[in-house]
Amino acid sequence: MSLLNDALRAAEQRQSRPEVAAAYAGQSQSRPRPRYGLWVVIVFLVAGAVGASAFWLMTGTGNEDIPVHVSAPPAQEAGTELQLESVAENDNTVEASQPAPEPQVVVQSEPEAGEVAEAIEPQKPEPEPEPVRVEAPEPEPAVTTPVVAEAETAQESEAPTPPIKQVRETPEAIDRRVSRELASLLGSGEPRQAEQMLQELANVQVATASREVFARQMLVQEMPDRALAWLPESVTSGDAALRLLRARALHAKGSLPEALATLESSVPAVRQAVEYRVTLATLLQQAGRTTDAARHWSALIAEDDSRAAWWVGLAIALETGGETNSAVRAYSQAAQLPGLSPSLANYVRERLKALQAG
Repeated sequence: MSLLNDALRAAEQRQSRPEVAAAYAGQSQSRPRPRYGLWVVIVFLVAGAVGASAFWLMTGTGNEDIPVHVSAPPAQEAGTELQLESVAENDNTVEASQPAPEPQVVVQSEPEAGEVAEAIEPQKPEPEPEPVRVEAPEPEPAVTTPVVAEAETAQESEAPTPPIKQVRETPEAIDRRVSRELASLLGSGEPRQAEQMLQELANVQVATASREVFARQMLVQEMPDRALAWLPESVTSGDAALRLLRARALHAKGSLPEALATLESSVPAVRQAVEYRVTLATLLQQAGRTTDAARHWSALIAEDDSRAAWWVGLAIALETGGETNSAVRAYSQAAQLPGLSPSLANYVRERLKALQAG
């Protein structure tokens, strides 16, 4: 900043010098301001107006039918501007006191009527050419190449569908299906239709499941003879469930020995047939075979000691066989377990009191 301030002060000092001021003053006085440029412009404007008026008078009298509105043509204006520029360039050669010579008015020859009409009338816009409609060439028909996939699909759709190979049901599957149908018929109260369906199946196979469904329902309806008709010994010997139903039907008819013989012909394991072993132990107790009955009750309790009814069955078998102390322990165990019916629970309490008092 200091350098800039010094330069400014030096410039001011140079301008304030008397010789510099005199030089500027002398320079300004040596060139007087020209004053004749304005007059030249005015003269040329007046000349232009006079020329335009003369042109209008000449064209108006020559062709009265066509109203002509004439304005200074661009070419004349352009010539005037060129003349002004040339005059401005020759300012140094012309003295200010001499009046400028009047410009010569160039009167053009009277134009032809057609040319004047064409010059005066506004040019109508040329009509736009109608768009040429270019018709697109018709596309050549595409060459259709046969598609293998579509052809194969069409052939497949036309070809008859091969029959679906049905899996043949095994005799066991047919038996299970018919057993469900039998249960439905028996539940809806149509035993004759169910028996007829069972007969048709029994003609071609053993039908153990279907026989079991029908025979069990007949025992519920207290018709043991009708149940035994479908439980022959030749069929029940190889199936524990059918043997159990046959024994119950025989016992219902009063044939206890035959029922026990049917059950004891082949005794299954406890885990495989709990109901079978309970029925066998009960029938043995009824037949007076207390030792055998106690043995089957003990086998059941060894499998599951939480069944109070099994403890009662064992206690009765022991008491009947004369084993009082063992019977008291069995009754006491049954009394401590839940699941006894009210009547059986009263029986257990009475037998305990009697045996303990005795």
